[in-house]
Amino acid sequence: MLLLRNLRPGGRHGIAEGESRDAIGYAVAAINRLARSDLLDRWGLRRQAEQAVFTITRGGFRTATTAGRVFGRAGRRGRGGQRAVRPPARGVFDLSPTEDEQMLVDVVTELAAEVIRPAAADADAACAAPAGVLKAANEIGLPLLGVPESLGGISEERAVMAGTLVAEALAKGDLGLAVAALAPGAVATAVATWGTDEQQQTYLPAFTGDDVPAAALALTEPRPLFDALDPRTTARRDGADLVLDGVKSLVPRGAEAELFVVGARLDGSNVLVLVESSAAGMSVEAEPAMGVRAASLTTLVLEGVRVPESNILGVLDGTPGHAYAECVRLSRLAWCALSVGVGQAVLDHVTPYVKEREAFGEPIAHRQSVAFMVADIATELQAMRLLTWKAAARAAAGNDFSREVGLARTLCADKGMRIGLDGVQLLGGHGFVKEHPVERWYRDLRAIGIIEGGVLV
Repeated sequence: MLLLRNLRPGGRHGIAEGESRDAIGYAVAAINRLARSDLLDRWGLRRQAEQAVFTITRGGFRTATTAGRVFGRAGRRGRGGQRAVRPPARGVFDLSPTEDEQMLVDVVTELAAEVIRPAAADADAACAAPAGVLKAANEIGLPLLGVPESLGGISEERAVMAGTLVAEALAKGDLGLAVAALAPGAVATAVATWGTDEQQQTYLPAFTGDDVPAAALALTEPRPLFDALDPRTTARRDGADLVLDGVKSLVPRGAEAELFVVGARLDGSNVLVLVESSAAGMSVEAEPAMGVRAASLTTLVLEGVRVPESNILGVLDGTPGHAYAECVRLSRLAWCALSVGVGQAVLDHVTPYVKEREAFGEPIAHRQSVAFMVADIATELQAMRLLTWKAAARAAAGNDFSREVGLARTLCADKGMRIGLDGVQLLGGHGFVKEHPVERWYRDLRAIGIIEGGVLV
């Protein structure tokens, strides 16, 4: 069992006997105790990141997918089982984090600063996330944020806002490592939200145990003017099975993933399909990219991959539901939150730099052009954050958030890339070298307007 379920809240974050707190409250308080303990030191996670196994060379590789785990079928077929509960609305535009959400953010911020940030440079160079970093993320319960307590998770309600805040906090450490850590939780959340009873009973136990499998969403495709709502990957019925053909790109941790949620087109409708890595006809190719390198991005090739038709997520009354479109919107929301986190990292780095760096006998912050550029970063970053949080608040309340997430994504893709560019510009020659992390953040921020899948909240 995860440590967070073995610990009880205490200390300054504890609660008196008889007080009530929902499941995420207990989990967050326990997480906070874990973060203040010496476990991370005993694991060696505060030292330099361990040698990565998944090193990708310029030539890359192609390999069959991981086929170690067997997911035994369980539960009932047909209409869905228990789903993540939407929380009671706190207002159309209530952006204030709850006490538990703020506690969770504090814990994840410490993880990002003490574990993720020190490992980021080596992970970027190796195109792989160190196993210790991923273990730390799993131990504090990140894969379970979107899974309700009734299904083995830690929340009584759908934690969209909490997921958004967590993604932002993680990305302040490193975007690539944040994506690698969040990828399994994206699949668990999808199964918990749209899965049938059979799907939930078959797959969720693996994510709620000690050995969390690598897993990933696969929505993006390698073609010009790609639109996630118009996938070219096809699914056709053949008896009781579906046959999948297509190519998915920028899939995080694809070489080690044991389960994928693949977006495809079936009879004129967009569907999400659960595909195990053991399925014949599926292979993975390395796709080392300009940014987000620590997430071990790959291309997923599907050639006549056969899965049971019951593997479709979000089927209601025998027909595909709205799961695909909502999944795309939630994934876009997560990428917006990630961009805000990286943008905050840029601002936090360049502000003291321009105050300390001197030219012509005074700090360069005294130059109006420099001061205005830093102010612009702060202004645009706050706008990105407010739009992202508003979209998350509407999603959490069960309201339509398609307009809000569209606005947030447009702003985050545009201004996020600008923040990365200005960060490099403010550091001058230092912004061009790997001694400072700003060049990596610039490369990572360029992915916001390209990648559609990988994570959701």
